[in-house]
Amino acid sequence: MKSGTDWNDLAYFSAIARTGRLSRASEELGVSQATLSRRMKAFEATLGRRLFLHGAEGYALTGDGRALAEKTRDMELAARQITVWRDEADGPVCVRISAGTWTALDLAQRLSEYWTPEACWLPEFMYCDLDLDIARREVDIGIRNRRPDQPWVARQQVGSVDYVVYAAHEGVEGWIGPSWDAPLTPSIRWVLAHHADQIATKVNSPHLASTLAQAGIGRVVLPTFMGDRTTGLVRVSDPSEELRSAQWLVSHHDGRNEPPIRAALDAIGTYLASRS
Repeated sequence: MKSGTDWNDLAYFSAIARTGRLSRASEELGVSQATLSRRMKAFEATLGRRLFLHGAEGYALTGDGRALAEKTRDMELAARQITVWRDEADGPVCVRISAGTWTALDLAQRLSEYWTPEACWLPEFMYCDLDLDIARREVDIGIRNRRPDQPWVARQQVGSVDYVVYAAHEGVEGWIGPSWDAPLTPSIRWVLAHHADQIATKVNSPHLASTLAQAGIGRVVLPTFMGDRTTGLVRVSDPSEELRSAQWLVSHHDGRNEPPIRAALDAIGTYLASRS
């Protein structure tokens, strides 16, 4: 009779499938790349199925690999729920929150307006201008500038964000542009589309762009909730209808019912709605 599948092999497979690379999975799991490689080769042999295509771009999934990854998604979700259940006995549970540059900074600066140390959850901020994977619980809560369409995601619109051009004074004519490795956010794309020939300098960080604008080097596009309270910057345009975006609070359909995540969703949602 065949023995059951090793749970560790399933966890190792799921991490590699999600990250696409041994190096990232190794860091996440605390297991050497050599061990992961060896275990996955043995795992494929045991299953009698090829799960990965190995190449320069990392570990790409085969058809069988994609099918198994769909099944292990539920396993990772269950593991996360068990972790939360275990940690609840020891005090506040970490709730991982991802947002773009300015929303993450705003949430950090105004933390005391929606959270206290007595809460049942502990905020763990994960800044990223790319959407981290809620389905696989890389994060528990995401704040997005567009409506998510994945079936496993719970979503709630919590207001909208206006964008304005800021500068040290009205006489500034140049623009701060993106360097080659900067994330192409909607505001950056707008600058490139309308003012590419007026760029005075380039940066790969929104924070540096704001600092250069304060120094009078060029103009920058910022959300009003951040630009209006940045010392040394003034509005030099009206809010852009083209850049105005809805703000969505998203979480996993199942995860949203865990008490710490539910409490965090309610607190953050109320704060963001009042900010709009």
